[in-house]
Amino acid sequence: MLAAVRGTFGLAPGAEVTTEANPESTSPEFFAGLVAAGFTRVSLGMQSAAPHVLRVLDRRHTPGRAAAAAREARAAGFAHVNLDLIYATPGETDDDLRASLDTVLAAGVDHVSAYALIVEDGTALARRIARGELPAPDDDVAAARYEMLDDRLSAAGLGWYEVSNWAASPATECRHNLGYWLDGDWWGLGPGAHSHLAGARWWNVKHPARYAALLAAGESPEAGREDLGADERHTERVMLRLRLASGLPLALLDDAGRAATARAAADGLLDPAALAAGRAVLTRPGRLLADRVVQALLAGVPA
Repeated sequence: MLAAVRGTFGLAPGAEVTTEANPESTSPEFFAGLVAAGFTRVSLGMQSAAPHVLRVLDRRHTPGRAAAAAREARAAGFAHVNLDLIYATPGETDDDLRASLDTVLAAGVDHVSAYALIVEDGTALARRIARGELPAPDDDVAAARYEMLDDRLSAAGLGWYEVSNWAASPATECRHNLGYWLDGDWWGLGPGAHSHLAGARWWNVKHPARYAALLAAGESPEAGREDLGADERHTERVMLRLRLASGLPLALLDDAGRAATARAAADGLLDPAALAAGRAVLTRPGRLLADRVVQALLAGVPA
């Protein structure tokens, strides 16, 4: 597939080519093949190093496999290797998260993503919580775990560049994700893929057979689209850029929004020095309340 993209469209010099992989489906030979094909970054879903947490999440890989896969990817020559964590899962303890972080750091990756568990309606986990078999995730616990993550990763030289992402240097930040956070354009190929161009978003049919049949018939596989208005694009720009360590240029806010930034800084949610330089940058308490700050800046009300 990458060869077809390269042959049809070409790749810019130094392009970052990212893929994701299930740790259990990988091997040294698998990674060597990806590197030979031209992939430069791989992201591996680790979630946790604790077996009982993986069982709650219904993840099938063994606890040590994700870290072993990360080491194999590095040995194969991947320029960038990422491990994904999920924290604040019911039953997870502080020691469980510490062990997960120990495992991540020992693997020597240059990028870590960590997301608080969100229980989606209709899932087996949601049903277990509804039946009282597991406690619901606790916001205060999640906040404390986030601070633990940030402390450990920062001490190890991985700095936050987006609320849920840490990298060893600006060069190791994930360009794929930055494309979304900076309101870029992208073209999605394949069943269920989403695309964005100049404020228009569209997505393909999900079923592979239906997708293939439409292409074979010379028809578009598009399943639906939405055209974002100026207000919607502004809301998304504020919401996404504020999540970045580089922050939100105050020029993107109206007078009420800029007044709200001053109040947020007084409340310790925005960095006063960055604000004086013309950018709204979240403090760590602000990162924990990022959605609240976004609402304040868009509505011009106190955070």
